[in-house]
Amino acid sequence: MARRPAGSFSRDGGRRGRAGTAIGAIAPEAATSPKAPAPKPAAPPVPPDPNLVLLGEFGRAHGLNGEIRLKSYTGDPLAIAGYGPLLTSDGRTLTLSGVRTAPGSSPDMLIARVKDIGGRNAAEALNRVALFIPRDRLAEPEDDDEVYAADLVGATAVDEAGTVVGTIVAVPNYGGGDLLELRPAAGGATALLPFTKAFVPVLDLPQRRVTVVLPDDFFAPVGDKPADEPD
Repeated sequence: MARRPAGSFSRDGGRRGRAGTAIGAIAPEAATSPKAPAPKPAAPPVPPDPNLVLLGEFGRAHGLNGEIRLKSYTGDPLAIAGYGPLLTSDGRTLTLSGVRTAPGSSPDMLIARVKDIGGRNAAEALNRVALFIPRDRLAEPEDDDEVYAADLVGATAVDEAGTVVGTIVAVPNYGGGDLLELRPAAGGATALLPFTKAFVPVLDLPQRRVTVVLPDDFFAPVGDKPADEPD
């Protein structure tokens, strides 16, 4: 779940889910950078059914004893293990028997054990398998600024005049708050926008549209210099 706080242009970052602790500020140079402050994963899988919500996605096997890397999309990454049986896009039901935070700087990357999965080969067979939960098993958002990240992915981004500027392809969080990863309407590299009211003043999820306020150079290629900057 992603929360759109009322923050100003001070880049105060968003909160994911209903966590009670505040997240640190996003550095100004990272707030609208076309590159993520950490390597960006591929866009999350699209649920096979609109009534399903994406909770996580398996990665490569970890070790020889059936453990596997797991990208968690829940507000508290470790809470994914508390949702009970989870569904896959091919109709299977899998249950996480335990999770822990993976080494490294990504708080949403976990090491997981799956019930009835033992050995490296069985774990490796789950690579790229996404985990979903029926929407009716989730609590309704508490207010209009709290949304499920899965509902933002694929939404059209428009400016305040209603002109389409891009599409949301992911809602990453690198530890400083939720971001919208936008692909420009004309194509090209994606860029990141803080998910705050200052940058995202209007949400119209029934119409799959969000209104965004973009800096003038938001989609500028990395390395381009301002016209008035000397060589």
